[in-house]
Amino acid sequence: MSDYRAIADRLADDIACGRLAPGQRLPPQRRFARTHRIAPSTAGRVYGELVRRGLVVGEVGRGTFVRAAPPAPQGRALVEPATAAPVNLELNYPTAPGQSELLAAGLAPLLRADALTEAMRTAAADGTAAARAAAARLLTVPGWRPEPARLLFTGNARQAVAAALASLVRPGGRVGVEELTYPLVKEIAARLGIVLVPIGGDGEGLRPDALRAAHRAAPLAALYVQPVLHNPTSLTTSERRGRELALAAVELALPVVEDRVWSFLRPDATPIAAHAPALTHVVDGLSKRVAPGLTAGFLVVPPDRVDAVAAAVRSGGWSAGRFALEAAVRWAGDGTVERLVAAKRADAARRQRILAAHLGAFAVRTDPHAYFAWWELPAPWRADTFTAAAAAHGIAVTPGTAFTVDPHRTPDAVRLGLASAAEGELERALRLLARIAAEPSEPPRPSEPPRPSGPPQPSPGVGGPGVPPARTA
Repeated sequence: MSDYRAIADRLADDIACGRLAPGQRLPPQRRFARTHRIAPSTAGRVYGELVRRGLVVGEVGRGTFVRAAPPAPQGRALVEPATAAPVNLELNYPTAPGQSELLAAGLAPLLRADALTEAMRTAAADGTAAARAAAARLLTVPGWRPEPARLLFTGNARQAVAAALASLVRPGGRVGVEELTYPLVKEIAARLGIVLVPIGGDGEGLRPDALRAAHRAAPLAALYVQPVLHNPTSLTTSERRGRELALAAVELALPVVEDRVWSFLRPDATPIAAHAPALTHVVDGLSKRVAPGLTAGFLVVPPDRVDAVAAAVRSGGWSAGRFALEAAVRWAGDGTVERLVAAKRADAARRQRILAAHLGAFAVRTDPHAYFAWWELPAPWRADTFTAAAAAHGIAVTPGTAFTVDPHRTPDAVRLGLASAAEGELERALRLLARIAAEPSEPPRPSEPPRPSGPPQPSPGVGGPGVPPARTA
């Protein structure tokens, strides 16, 4: 059979049923091709599809390993409560107490027949005047206020990144990124035929000298950067470094795509756009601030690029829904977004204290305001084997290789998403992960499997993040 997706489906079934266990190594692609009587290129597409689905992880020089969640229990009665469901520390969508009630109140006026008819119409790339004004107020921080006329809208922030890059870079073009970058940017680049170029950084952020060196080696078409609570390391670029990067971008005439989706947790961070407004395309959105199910992406673009980026939004099919824009206007206007943001900042701080209480003795890099952490694992753990061991105990984490741009770099680290699990679940999961990491030769049995419950009891000695910086990767 030559349909690579059908072959990938069969392997996915094997993983789901436990015939391929977490941590099991798949055969080399050439051997797999011979066994299944397919071309090596088809085998490569099969493995690539499994990586895209998040079922396996490939490491140069080591092979491809199963990294899916543990197999579903067999023979469970339909009436049994799913108390042993895996704890997902890969997903990272924060919620706040009373969030649904707050959002419902803002949506109620839109559900009248006359308002709903208008809200169901197609939204233009530049939205509405009310949406542009509301988004400009929402994105304003000390030192920077976007002009409403420069605002465009997409279905979500990922689509905003795609539209910005599609408008700036031709297929085959080179885009500078941090050495560890958002995995979906890697996927976007692959779909657009863009080459990502890793740029070195340090404790203050991406280094301007490394950016200049990469541009001299072969011209870059753009720079994509996450200067606020960088995913996965939680690093926020210093004010001084932000100005230096802006100066370098101006010197090189290099467009910048500035991803600020987590900036609502650090409103003190001045955008690069404040220093290079004629080159910077700012990306933000509502999925983290509000909720992932009904969201919109924001794009603040240079004045002379509004038409070009709007055309990319339309041609890519990335336009925002009119209903989502109308809802966003109401939520921003009635204070709902402000209340949710305040609640999520407090929630992130509580989760950081839980993280510190259980992983404070390890090399974890994070920020007191962040919803994720970068954990450099103690030897002899590798990212793939630790991910598999965690999955075997019902905990899903993201291996560091998912964020690497250089295929030859395989950091022995994992990213922990702190936002999606209930606090009680999170505390038990982190406690168990600490036990696994401390006993690498014989991972502990899940004697206390993480399962949903109420809020955790305070742990002794928990008074603040207190998480040491990670070792240099």
